[in-house]
Amino acid sequence: MNQPIYLFTRYERLWHWFQVVIITLLIVTGLEVHGSFSLMGFETAARVHNLSGIAWAVAFAFFAFWIATTGEWKHYIPTTRKMALVVRHYAVGIFKGEPHPVPATERAKHNPLQRIVYLLFSALLLPSQMITGFLYYTINTRTDFMADVGLKAIAVLHTFGALLVLAFIIMHVYMITTGPTVFSHLKAMITGWER
Repeated sequence: MNQPIYLFTRYERLWHWFQVVIITLLIVTGLEVHGSFSLMGFETAARVHNLSGIAWAVAFAFFAFWIATTGEWKHYIPTTRKMALVVRHYAVGIFKGEPHPVPATERAKHNPLQRIVYLLFSALLLPSQMITGFLYYTINTRTDFMADVGLKAIAVLHTFGALLVLAFIIMHVYMITTGPTVFSHLKAMITGWER
């Protein structure tokens, strides 16, 4: 058995689980605002959605500061080195019980595919959701701007982004079950230790 390594700091784990709560709230309330179901009522759902979005944006600013000042950004630098091996592993090797070709280390927490996906998620998708959400939130104070850009375009972008976030979550939840045991990756995000 491999030696356990400490991969995720307390801050990373808190940030991760905070996002789980916030993104869940945003998806549920966003669906309710869209009229998909009625759980808490439109006004309450819209208020919770807006407050959750603001909380997420503030926390994201802290995350950006943390990642920039601690050197953690190095774990997100994209690379294509061994990418073909990782893609092959997820397409075929994982189903044959083959070991991962790029195991996590303290110097490289994420494999090449994770680096690209997490970078795109954190640097493009999340800010895009926050910007389009902010434009929605301030719609009544930005009528000239909204006339130029169009509320419908912003609505479509925000909804499409939400669907991408949901797709990421589904894949992410599936991938955490692919460790040595079904719960080993989940346990790592609770304790910080990867085995």
